[in-house]
Amino acid sequence: MQQPFGKYLMFKNRLEKVYRHLSKQAKRQGIGCYRVYDHDLPEFPLLIEIYEDHVYVSEYKRRHELSEEEHEHWWEQCKDIISAIVQVSADDIFLKLRQRKESRLGQYQKVDTRKTEFVVKEGGLNFIVNLSDYLDTGLFLDHRITRGMVQELSAGKKVLNLFCYTGSFSVYAAAGNASSVVSVDLSKTYLEWTKRNMELNFPGYEKHGIVHADVKQYLKILPAKSFDLVVMDPPTFSNSKRMEDFLDIQRDHVELINNCMRILNQGGILFFSTNFTRFQLEEKSINASSIRDITKATTPFDFTGKLKRQCFRISK
Repeated sequence: MQQPFGKYLMFKNRLEKVYRHLSKQAKRQGIGCYRVYDHDLPEFPLLIEIYEDHVYVSEYKRRHELSEEEHEHWWEQCKDIISAIVQVSADDIFLKLRQRKESRLGQYQKVDTRKTEFVVKEGGLNFIVNLSDYLDTGLFLDHRITRGMVQELSAGKKVLNLFCYTGSFSVYAAAGNASSVVSVDLSKTYLEWTKRNMELNFPGYEKHGIVHADVKQYLKILPAKSFDLVVMDPPTFSNSKRMEDFLDIQRDHVELINNCMRILNQGGILFFSTNFTRFQLEEKSINASSIRDITKATTPFDFTGKLKRQCFRISK
């Protein structure tokens, strides 16, 4: 790689500094998947995450006024710098164009022609990630600590994982010796991914149920006091054709949370999170014995000062 200059030198210096700092913390904690950069410099609107010996890079959509050829040159320069600093082959760096938005919508859309899928470790467990076929990778790194909390509380508990995505919370609950785990999502793609993640860690595991359903409607038909622990990490907004109604988390969170309280046993716990940056929890309307904002307590070292979600522990 030629020695970068000008604005590229600025990017190199910034990435080198944060990578040196964060990689030491990751190594100390035995973490192989972590975020190293998130739009730190305006001229380089990238999100960069390490997945062991691969790198995932998202470019936030912007008006850059570059021709296609100029943009390609810009990306090649960035890729060379990332490859040199992180010491990963350029072939193992995957780039996505990411819309700057507050929800996790669009995560079902395939966005690359390359296909690669591999297994990474987190907390002694195995997870399938895919850096090429979808906008998101299959493992939300910002919930690393929250997953550990769920594992610690799961022993002998009936656990419900709503909007389960690829089932990482479900796997952690199983690892914590839950008496049963139920994973619910509207996407058959992600329910299949959840099955594979569970099978990867616990072959032949018989305490896991998969439910293909609209969570808003599913919660209404569940019997009262049927679970001990619920995890709910919904999108900010969804208007899928498969839903009876659209989902707006600010509008609907009280109904969703109160329905979770109804199905929880006395003393049961709900972990509720949202990445809607303007979210306001309407505490007075929620039927709970206690509500704790655990956003700070669940913020991993690689998201300090940059976390765009809130997380609450709500007890019945």
